Order: sequence, then structure tokens, then C-alpha cells
Amino acid sequence: MRVSIARWGATIDRILIIRSSAIGDVIFASPLIGALRRKYPQAHIAWLAEPPVEDLLRRHPQLDEVLVWDKAGWKRLWRARRYRTLWRAFRAFVGQLRRSRFDTAIDAQGLLKSGIWAWLSGARRRIGLGSREGSARLMTEVVDKPRDSDLIGSEYRQLANHLGLQTEPFPMHVGLWPEDEACVEALRQQHRLDDGYAVICPFTTRPQKHWFADHWIELIGRLRHDFGLPVVMLGGPADKPAAAGIAAYAEVIDLTGRTRIPEAAAVIRHCRLLVGVDTGLTHLGTAFERPTVCLFGSTSPYLRTDSPLTRVIWHGLACSPCRRKPTCGGAFTCMREINPAEVVQQCKALLESAS
Repeated sequence: MRVSIARWGATIDRILIIRSSAIGDVIFASPLIGALRRKYPQAHIAWLAEPPVEDLLRRHPQLDEVLVWDKAGWKRLWRARRYRTLWRAFRAFVGQLRRSRFDTAIDAQGLLKSGIWAWLSGARRRIGLGSREGSARLMTEVVDKPRDSDLIGSEYRQLANHLGLQTEPFPMHVGLWPEDEACVEALRQQHRLDDGYAVICPFTTRPQKHWFADHWIELIGRLRHDFGLPVVMLGGPADKPAAAGIAAYAEVIDLTGRTRIPEAAAVIRHCRLLVGVDTGLTHLGTAFERPTVCLFGSTSPYLRTDSPLTRVIWHGLACSPCRRKPTCGGAFTCMREINPAEVVQQCKALLESAS
């Protein structure tokens, strides 16, 4: 269903953005906050999110409120058959949504779960981005995603255009607090990094998006030898075993599982260079306009960004992007064929342009 903006009028007082996960998509969607604030400076702008991205959103200076949906906690209650406790948690959260009296809900995730929250918010106007899984029936408007766009965050720009918001510029924004920056100072002192450092982000949720450990080991050596840069490795707690496999054969400062997301963001903000796969931490390099090399294979890459300091390596094989359904039997050729020499070449070009 599509409804013209004029029907609803120009007055918007209380806005709810729904994009509960993942880190990368929340970063890509973050320009919506600034664009909404420019058009509606007095509006109350809230974001519904899950705990993994909550900390990043709380640091955004133009966001008034973060509503936290503890989905993982609810799942634990369901598995433990604590249905009464789960029902109370559900009612309390819906009550919190209703008390906020949102007049506009923007479902930037487009799934059934996000569409349900938009509907339960009680907002009269509900805009869904590429709504699927039946969520379109819960919306008053649906905005189609652009097809085959190679522009970073193109779907969120299209959503902003539908809302009549300014999209040039359309900068991603991640806020940090002083205590996050303190992590960087401690890192510098402990490892004597006054002359700068590189960051690698090797890990994500799907194996077909990973680069290979032997490539990372070779790259770490080249970054140290060719550019004189110590290398910091970032990742989450679940990535520790894979990180240990790299650290055993390379001279790397392994912070995997040792930083919260805002602390990792601060480490990235102050790096001289970042190399990573298609994961949220890598996209922070682009958001902070740090020299960033992104390695894509099974996922659709963005080839154009608002930052001249981001380079994307994607070979675009006949079978890619395969997204969640690889056809290569685990060979992941699209990532294997990206070699360390190619990455080093892009790093060199970026560092020269940034100097």
C-alpha cells in the first residue's frame, strides 16, 4: 500500500525507527537520524534495537531515546518454559511503546518481527522498507528497495527520499563517549602505538564471508614490513578460537572478545588503516572516514561510498553474490582469489592519498 505524504500532513512530533540489528545495517541506517532531525528539529526521535547495538545508538547525539528489545533474553525464557515471565516482559515492552505515543513508525528492517513492533507501537503512520514475510499488511506505506544499487546504504537513502528528507549529504554517524576513547589511550600506552596502527576485522557470522587465515597471516606481516604499522585484530567473543589460529602465526595485537562495541569503534576511529570483511566493524572504518579496504565475496558489495578513503575488493564471479546459499561446496573461491598482494596495493594507494 502506498499513501502520499501529503495525506498525513507535515507535522511529525514523535518518531520511532525500527532496525533492531545488525551492527552494519544500523550504521548504514544511522543517517536517517540526522536527516529526520534536520527536517523535524523539535521531534522526539527514538530507535528500537536489541542489546548488541544498543550501546552504539545511545551515543548518538541526535537520538532522544533507545528502546531495548531483549530478544535473546526472551528466547531464553521461552526455552526454559517460563511463559508467564515472558508474557509479563512482552506486556511491559508493549506498554512502554504505547506510552511513548509515536505518531510515525519507520520499519527500516522490513521483516515480520520489525513490522509487528511498528504495528504494536500504535503509530498511525507506519512506513516499511521492502516489507516482506507478511509485514506489508501491517504498514500504511511500503517503500521498495532499490535494485542492484552499488551505493552504500542505498535502501535507506530511498526511504529518506520517500519521507522527503535531505539525502545529500547523507553521512553515517557513530557517537563515542570519553570512556570509549580511554580504551585507545590505554592501548597506545601498553603497546607503544604513538606512530599509529592498522586494524583488521577478519570475522563475521557466515563462513562464506570470511577471508582465509593464511591470507590474514601474510597480510599482517606485509602491513608491519611495508608500512611499519603494528596490527590490532578486533572481533567478538565467539571469534576467539579463529583469532587464536591467526595470532599463533602472526605478530598481532589480539583484542578479539576483549572490547565492547563502542571501545572497538574508538580503536577504529583512531587507526591509520583498516582491512576487513563484510562486517559491522569494517563499516565503522567508512563511517569514521578512515582509510578502509573492504573484502567482499558472497554478498553484494557497495562500490560507491561517501568516503573517498574506502576501497572495495570484489571479483564478481559468476556465482556471486550467492548470499546465504553458496554453491561452491565450501571452497569460497570468491574470497580465496583475493590475494594479500592485491590488498596491500589498495592499502598503499589509500595511505598515499590520506597523507
